[in-house]
Amino acid sequence: MSKSPKKEENPMISVMLNVVIPVIILTYLSKDKYLGPTWGLVVALILPIGYGLHTLIKQHRADFVSIIGIISVLLTGVFGILKLPPEWIACKEAAIPLIIGLAIVISLKTPYPLIKKILMSEKIFNVELLHEKLREKGTEAKFEKRLIGLTWGLASSFFLSSVLNYGLAKIILKSEPGTEAFTAEIGKMTGMSYIVVMLPSMAVMTLVLIALIKTLTHLTDLKMDALLAEHLQEEKKEE
Repeated sequence: MSKSPKKEENPMISVMLNVVIPVIILTYLSKDKYLGPTWGLVVALILPIGYGLHTLIKQHRADFVSIIGIISVLLTGVFGILKLPPEWIACKEAAIPLIIGLAIVISLKTPYPLIKKILMSEKIFNVELLHEKLREKGTEAKFEKRLIGLTWGLASSFFLSSVLNYGLAKIILKSEPGTEAFTAEIGKMTGMSYIVVMLPSMAVMTLVLIALIKTLTHLTDLKMDALLAEHLQEEKKEE
């Protein structure tokens, strides 16, 4: 009997709590006549932090990328409340994806490469069948070799994000920390990052995923449908 997958988080709820509502609070409610810059920043950051912690607790496991994301949001709040120069936030925005990218590359030297965790998830692929077919075909060594190139491709999406994050922060954060204008600029940066940063990074990650699928179909002689996790195959049949 196949193990039923855990219920996926609603992407619309994620976008609302992580982006839309915080941006509205930072842009419009952080004025002195409402919450003020400091409390506006605190309230706006409670939502993504709370949602991130809720997701981690619900999944009963610590996810490296999710933890880094929560730390990133916390640091934004701490830097804002302490009224540190905008350069600190710009460096933090660049450092977080850079750390993730380096961790992905370094993990190649461990028994648990992060590329398998991020892209070869059991939510997407029938991982057990894939490894079985690779063993049958004697292509495990070839797959591990190709995984090195794919890992650098995946890491490059985070390196790109690092550069774009830094540039966006330097362009937008111009006001004095602790002011209404500065808090509104953080809101603008948060909103724009999902267009300026996320879209190019996701495009690179999608290309890497396509390359991974082509590699797997070639080395296992399985068709695309057979590669998918059982619950995805069932969903395709129902369509």
